[in-house]
Amino acid sequence: MKHHPRLEGGRVADDSTSFEVVSGAGRAPVEPVQERRAAVQAAFDGLLQIRRLMNTTVADPLAVPAEWERHQAVRAVALVLEASEIAPSAVDCGGHRVATGYCVRETEAAEVTRVEWLGPAGSGAAYEEQDALRRCADALRQMGWEVLEYRGPRRRRYLEVEPPGRCGYER
Repeated sequence: MKHHPRLEGGRVADDSTSFEVVSGAGRAPVEPVQERRAAVQAAFDGLLQIRRLMNTTVADPLAVPAEWERHQAVRAVALVLEASEIAPSAVDCGGHRVATGYCVRETEAAEVTRVEWLGPAGSGAAYEEQDALRRCADALRQMGWEVLEYRGPRRRRYLEVEPPGRCGYER
């Protein structure tokens, strides 16, 4: 989410900072923890505001993902997880896992994301994944996402996350 330019002394200030959602597929955020928490909360509040403004045809506009979320599902899902204080995974500049946590990725299906629990070799991520993915699923369901758990290669668990069917939007 880009910050909008602001007025300073009658002129527009160039604010080149931006908020990047942590999907767990890339590098860890570099800002201090308190600053990151504040930025995540502001982004999450923005997401709720988008829902209030866009979900005008449903009884509870905060209960289901808005159209914006459907089109940027990886960002929206990762934001919900980070706002729920679930740890993201991360990789170093060489692409090696350096942190255990969620990893949100696109799938071949439109509006569907995949959430895995990944960590560095020997970290025990595979042993944590059932409980950790359950926490992820709970956080996402509370925000109106549909979540299904699957087992992939080597019996590793993962989630597929998608917005509810169109019938719930009453369009």
